[in-house]
Order: sequence, then C-alpha cells, then structure tokens
Amino acid sequence: MNNLKPILLAEDNPNDAELTLEALADNNLVNRVVHVRDGVEALDYLRCEGKYASRTPGNPAVVILDIKMPRMDGMEVLQIIRSDAALSLLPVVMLTSSKEEHDLIRSYELHTNAYVVKPVKFSEFIDAVKQIGVFWAILNELPPDGTTNHE
Repeated sequence: MNNLKPILLAEDNPNDAELTLEALADNNLVNRVVHVRDGVEALDYLRCEGKYASRTPGNPAVVILDIKMPRMDGMEVLQIIRSDAALSLLPVVMLTSSKEEHDLIRSYELHTNAYVVKPVKFSEFIDAVKQIGVFWAILNELPPDGTTNHE
C-alpha cells in the first residue's frame, strides 16, 4: 500500500497537464498525482468537499498551481490556502506560463513556496517538473497535517 502523500496538480491546459503527469511518472515518483482543472476543484479536493467528500482526509505533499485557470485562478487558491489554518503550511508551487513581474511578486506576497515559469522547450519543461516532483514529494520534510502557525 502506498503511504506517500499525493501531489495535487491544478492545471486547466490538457497538454500541460499531460506533460506534467508524464514527467512525474518518468521520474519514477510513486506518489499518486491528483489532477484538477480549476481552482474550485482544487479547493474541493483540499477540503474534502464536492466529488472529493469521500476521499481519505489529509493534505497532499505539494500543490502545483497554474495561475490562469477558469472559475478561480491560482492566486485566489493560494490566498485561500494561506488563510485556512488546516492548509496554511501546505507547500505550494506556482507552475505557470506567466513571466509577468506582478504575478511573481503577488505569488510571493501570498507566500508561495516556489514560482516556476514553464519552459517553452519540451525537454526543459520535463526537467523542471521532474525537479519539482523530486524536491517537494521526496526530499522536503512536511509538518504533520493540522499543524498551524501559533503566536
């Protein structure tokens, strides 16, 4: 049985999602990857609501968020994650096409753990995703679920 925490991928572009899933699989990560297509679905997963109401509770190892998604964008999701005591320490990586300085700055203002611009070249994209997966799903140490920042 796989006791590793899953990776949550919030990506609306089917091509980018497929490449990301392939890159993670190619690196032999055994973490299950849950793919959602927008911010609302990402929050439903994280909060065990909607179609995820019956999933086993627990936070993923990392959330990989695209910025530009329908219904709710990645910035809104990040802001909600950081304001929710049960999710606030969850590692979040912004994986985006945006090279806009205001997106980069806003992501860090909202306390993203990393901001990665999707490389245009296929091989560079695959390498970037592999590195994200290895670091956040294998090397990074996580606090126990439910741990919050207390004054």
